[in-house]
Amino acid sequence: MAVKVEKCSIGIQGMHCASCANKIEKALSAQKGVKKAVVNFATEKAIVEYDTAAVRKEVFGKTIEDLGYKSFLAGSEGAGKSEGVSVLQLKIIGMDNPHCATTIAYALEDLKGVRGKVLSINERAKINYNPQLVSVEKIKQTIKDLGYTPLDDETVFDAEKLVREQEMRSLKLKMFVAMGFSIPLFILTMVLPLFGIELPSFLVNYMPLIEFILATPVMITGGSFFKYGIWGLRKTKTATMDTLVALGTGTAYVYSLVITFFILLGREGYSFMDLYFEVAALLIAFILLGKYLEAKAKGKTSEAIKKLMGLQAKTALVIRGKKEVEVPIEEVVVGDLVIVKPGQKIPVDGVIIDGHSAVDESMITGESIPVEKKKGDKVIGATINKVGSFTFKATKVGAETALAQIVKLVEEAQGSKAPIQKLADTVSAYFVPIVLVLALFSFLTWYFAGESVSFALTVFVAVLIIACPCAMGLATPTAIMMGTGKGAEMGILIKSAEALQKAQEIDTIVFDKTGTLTKGKPDVTDIVVLSKLRREEILRYAAIAEKRSEHPLGEAIVRKAVDEGIKVSDPTSFKAVMGKGLEAKLGKVTVDLGNRLLMKEKRIDTISVEKEMQRLENEGKTVMILAVDGKISGLIAVADTLKENSAQAVKALHALGKKVIIITGDNKRTAQAIARSVGADAVLAEVLPAEKSKEIERMQDRGKKVAMVGDGINDAPALAQADLGIAIGSGTDVAIESADIVLIKEDLRDVVVAIDLSKYTMRKIKQNLFWAFAYNTAGIPIAAGILYPFTGWLLSPVIAGAAMAFSSVSVLSNSLLMKYYKKRI
Repeated sequence: MAVKVEKCSIGIQGMHCASCANKIEKALSAQKGVKKAVVNFATEKAIVEYDTAAVRKEVFGKTIEDLGYKSFLAGSEGAGKSEGVSVLQLKIIGMDNPHCATTIAYALEDLKGVRGKVLSINERAKINYNPQLVSVEKIKQTIKDLGYTPLDDETVFDAEKLVREQEMRSLKLKMFVAMGFSIPLFILTMVLPLFGIELPSFLVNYMPLIEFILATPVMITGGSFFKYGIWGLRKTKTATMDTLVALGTGTAYVYSLVITFFILLGREGYSFMDLYFEVAALLIAFILLGKYLEAKAKGKTSEAIKKLMGLQAKTALVIRGKKEVEVPIEEVVVGDLVIVKPGQKIPVDGVIIDGHSAVDESMITGESIPVEKKKGDKVIGATINKVGSFTFKATKVGAETALAQIVKLVEEAQGSKAPIQKLADTVSAYFVPIVLVLALFSFLTWYFAGESVSFALTVFVAVLIIACPCAMGLATPTAIMMGTGKGAEMGILIKSAEALQKAQEIDTIVFDKTGTLTKGKPDVTDIVVLSKLRREEILRYAAIAEKRSEHPLGEAIVRKAVDEGIKVSDPTSFKAVMGKGLEAKLGKVTVDLGNRLLMKEKRIDTISVEKEMQRLENEGKTVMILAVDGKISGLIAVADTLKENSAQAVKALHALGKKVIIITGDNKRTAQAIARSVGADAVLAEVLPAEKSKEIERMQDRGKKVAMVGDGINDAPALAQADLGIAIGSGTDVAIESADIVLIKEDLRDVVVAIDLSKYTMRKIKQNLFWAFAYNTAGIPIAAGILYPFTGWLLSPVIAGAAMAFSSVSVLSNSLLMKYYKKRI
């Protein structure tokens, strides 16, 4: 039985550090049928690839929850899915409890075409369905038949967004409660004594109880640290940041509770000055404040993808039964004729069949100048029609649209891990256990050195709290999120964190010529007659032979013949010879059209035409030989013009210290002429499609880090072989699928921008990691009391808690500065 691999995204609530993410990742990877699991601390998501025959995705949620965290299915997609899936968002009146939601869910499962649903007891529903198998009205009627009232919900339902907002509200409430009780405690125990203000005697007598009453609600508010820290340790034998917080604050609180008990019993030698209630409470308050600020900052790192998701039109004007009908965008199906008026958003992807206009595609491509569109041109969903009106045929809807694919690519990239993150993950895995040992060692050292239990306890708590590895866990993924998001805004789709890291390591850029450096829309420049055939006959034979070809050179010949009014009939038979040309039959006449390699294969001597061919090739033209019934009859020269920014892109790459090579199946002279005009360092000419990847491999064998830039089907193997594959977005789906980076625009300067953005992102990651490591390296010895023998100063656990909380915020803030990145070309 064939293995069907699917990928699902699971939101995770309750992760407080990279150790949590590593723990969940290991547990998911251990599940039977799981091919790959990646847990990202910054995005708070798990991406799991699994065999559907071996495991159900619901198991992953249970695995996460068994570890003490909350989970929710953020979305899933099948590998190789071809059906268009639409989304229906409803408000269902009466669905206000779990039983109602379950009843409706079971009814919807029986409908053919319903792909999945998210139902919540606040009367909101999100239903994925195939519009070709089931209609919106059928879904609504099924719900009505159960006694509920379905209404169109204009608000965007996003299960993940709701959970995140709920988490933010919960953190905010906890933070205010903790601060509300901690601040009075702080004033009573720290501020007043600092300024020499004595407390009234009745307060002094009751201070232990007052401190207990103020601290206990804060400890309850921070209960999640104890739940996840102690539960996780007991369940998986894995210590996390929560373990450090729970041990540090728990020890201070329990110690203070015991001392309070001794004071109330009247034991001598104990006073409220020996209590640590304020330390435990203030630590929890500061950490909750840090978590709240961290959550807010995390939300900002995904702004780019939120902007993309908000671009989509809500409705479409379609022709149904010869009438113009406005329908929800979810009801548009492939083949629908859609009308777009001035100022409107284009709802889905398609091809114009009538009318013309200028379309603002800046939200997809980053290009500010509107693009002229006419009959036969493609339009992209979510772009804005500026002036004219037109009708287009829908070709891609739902999850298949360009916008949906871009969102999916960016989401996957943001959820992936860069190789550099392995360092932080490895350190985090060993860091917490080491800190526990260091804290205990510090406690025992000071205690046996003659210091009091309270002194040693201060050191113990300070070491535990200051060493939390949150900043290390956030250093890489937050910068990756910003980098990939910024790239998407500029029309550069970076498919993975690994690709983003690799881009700055590249030293050699290999460009395909036709359609990449050049426009790929060549024109016939010369027709040389070398037989009794007239010029028009040579062009007619060549056009008929090329009629079934999809090669840009063939299209140029056919276009030239049509423009000159020559009737181009169908060939009797046609055969493409990869990398050489083609052979065709026109009745009893055999036509061969191609390069020298084809003529050599057909045993047709080209010596007599070599001089004329070289003259044309030295002018940068591609020359094709036409042979009729085994005899050369003429030459057809075709010139492909360079893209406007090709030379500037090559110059900018040279400025970055990169070597630029052109690879092409074209002849050497033509390729060298193109190389001279753009300033390339070297040319690999007359390379057959199958050989392109081998040429890349040879460069890699010489120690080069190679990026391949291409656009065609024959570039796909080379794109896959290269260290970094870069596809032009206007190219074929196969090329785009094989690439690591996709340039939506046809502007080769974006190759330079992609490399520069990669360098900038890696610089930010290294800054983040440096400060995260430096903070912990310096913080732990200070917390352990290394300065005390020389200065008499001991780090307060409260200051340690504040420093730990704001270290994460500082790393996030550094990543957020990336939104101001400007391309320098």
